[in-house]
Amino acid sequence: MTPFDQAAKRGRPPVGRPRIARLCLLACAAFPAFAMAAPAHHHAHHADANTTKEAAKPAATPPEDAIIAVVNGQVLTQRDVDNRGRLFALSTGLSISPELMARLRPQIVHQLIEERYKTQEILKRHINIEPEQIAQSIAGIEQRNGMPKNALRDKLAQDGVSLTTLIDQIRVQLGWMQVLREEIGGGGHITAQQISQRENALRAEEGRPQYNVSEIFIPVADPRHDQTELEFTKTIISQLREGAPFPIVAAQFSQSQTALNGGAMGWVQEDSLDPPVAEIVKQMPIGAISNPIRVPGGYVIATVAAKRTIGHQMATMVTLRQAFYPFDAPLNPQAPTDQQKIQLQHASAAPSTVHSCDQMEALNKSLGAADKHPSDPGAVMLDRLNPQMRQVLSTLPVGQVSRPLVSTDGIAVLMVCQRQDKNVAQQTPSEIADELMNERVEQASRQMTRDLERRSVIQMRPQAS
Repeated sequence: MTPFDQAAKRGRPPVGRPRIARLCLLACAAFPAFAMAAPAHHHAHHADANTTKEAAKPAATPPEDAIIAVVNGQVLTQRDVDNRGRLFALSTGLSISPELMARLRPQIVHQLIEERYKTQEILKRHINIEPEQIAQSIAGIEQRNGMPKNALRDKLAQDGVSLTTLIDQIRVQLGWMQVLREEIGGGGHITAQQISQRENALRAEEGRPQYNVSEIFIPVADPRHDQTELEFTKTIISQLREGAPFPIVAAQFSQSQTALNGGAMGWVQEDSLDPPVAEIVKQMPIGAISNPIRVPGGYVIATVAAKRTIGHQMATMVTLRQAFYPFDAPLNPQAPTDQQKIQLQHASAAPSTVHSCDQMEALNKSLGAADKHPSDPGAVMLDRLNPQMRQVLSTLPVGQVSRPLVSTDGIAVLMVCQRQDKNVAQQTPSEIADELMNERVEQASRQMTRDLERRSVIQMRPQAS
């Protein structure tokens, strides 16, 4: 076993850069807090319900150039549908069979139709998403996945996915955020009085249970004929239970206001959920994936990350510093380069030379990676870290350097500067303001999406069935 095999076996990647087996794509993009909500969507009323229902049946795939739909004069082709399906497969890290793709296809078509008329609204408002903005989003995806620059482009090509597919999805999301900013305008300011009112409401609820819930919402076009949507919901649930990441699936397919936030609703009370969802959430084990939950307008898939009592949630918070030793090339543990071996030696020697958080910060700056790997990741809640990282930090004494934590692009060493227990159930004014703003954005997004859909002329072609 090489030194890198041993280090990789013992250690884990640095805070904020988890090593993952699959790409964390749109659900993990760095979107502004202002617009963390995506619109709830209702099925285009122009499409015949029976035609949509039949779309879920496995059938021969139309030619790539076949026109699936025309949205206000703009075509949607089978190639667009296939590329989005392959992007979903790459995002989740799961193999998708032709039968599964046939079941996913109606929802992919539905999502792409929505993106078409949103794009048209973006263009109508002369909103231009600069290439630099898209490049920055893609670079952020690569950085969070420990990938070298341009590695995502190569990965997409290797899996037969056009880079344009990812670019188009990012462009719509960024553009729609700008539309919502324009729509809200002066109403985007949260006042101190509004924050105070929410604080008073929370104090009145102290002692009641709260749940950290994430959701995926699948709309139903016709309540009398919902078998297509139900089968699609069951398909998504099976993928989630096989290991597909909930935030990524939510970002790809949920038509809820929470989609851009990976389906996360945050901490909610029973009375803020649909009654059928609340009844299930109360009984769900932490981390479980629900069966389809019928609610007005569609189906919900729910998962619960944590439960607490309002006003009472003690947690251990730690402040950290890290130093990152970058690699010149991605690591092959079986054949590390000379530069990588030297970096491992230097990282292993850090405990004998670094004895304070200030020294750790200075060390990180001297290594030349501070831009991509800042020394201070911010306060961290131990309970929200993965089990391996939690084990490292919970047993690491304050002021002591950790063992080397190896990832594909470098090695991190960590130091705990402070560890304290804190009641994290009490929301700060800033957190309340963000919550109020998200609610306002959600409302605007829902209304605009309904209006755009109502005004759109959507012609489904026979190939869509």
